[in-house]
Amino acid sequence: MSKPVLSLSGVTKAYNKGRQNEVTVLRGVDLEISAGEVVALVAPSGAGKSTLLHIAGLLDLADEGLVKISDIATNGLSDRKRTRMRREDIGFIYQFHHLLPEFTAAENIVLPQLANGASRTTADARAQELLTSVGLEDRLDHRPSALSGGEQQRVAFCRALANAPRLLLADEPTGNLDPDTSDTVFEALLSLVRSTGMSALIATHNLDLAARMDRQMRLTSGHLENFFPQSAVDTKN
Repeated sequence: MSKPVLSLSGVTKAYNKGRQNEVTVLRGVDLEISAGEVVALVAPSGAGKSTLLHIAGLLDLADEGLVKISDIATNGLSDRKRTRMRREDIGFIYQFHHLLPEFTAAENIVLPQLANGASRTTADARAQELLTSVGLEDRLDHRPSALSGGEQQRVAFCRALANAPRLLLADEPTGNLDPDTSDTVFEALLSLVRSTGMSALIATHNLDLAARMDRQMRLTSGHLENFFPQSAVDTKN
């Protein structure tokens, strides 16, 4: 059996530690995501899902517990090695696209590849391939201001996948879009993820979107548990 792409064991995180108003956000969270598995993370605002994603993505440190990426324990890694792992092994998508406005759609995908050591020719070809896969082959030379909200977010998806990461972490990736656009854009994301065989942890409030993923987890009161939204149950029956 292959090792999990992401493994969290006993992860705990609190803020304002040592003070009377200390808030414990994560309480011994355990999670494993297998290669090619797409997992939904369902949680209300303020429940700690962004904190969990930041710890899983090595942007923040847990107070206690172990974080492994592809069976590599990350807790004792230097900042330099953690940065390298984020760049090579992890892709991030946020609710807002955060594209660089002065660069074209293709250039926004080329830049992270160049930073990772790819040649310009290779990076250009990869950008065109990714944008074509989400139906944006006619938007390669458009700057973000000339793209719709849904198109901008699809470019952000492609940017997150530019360096072919093993793990994708997404925080409400369609939360800033209207329902119809959200559905279309999410299908593009899911198709892209499944075609590459990567693993993904996707935070969402949308139970219909959560039901389309392989597994659903709910974060509540600092604990992570299996979750079966009604739409998921209906899909399986």
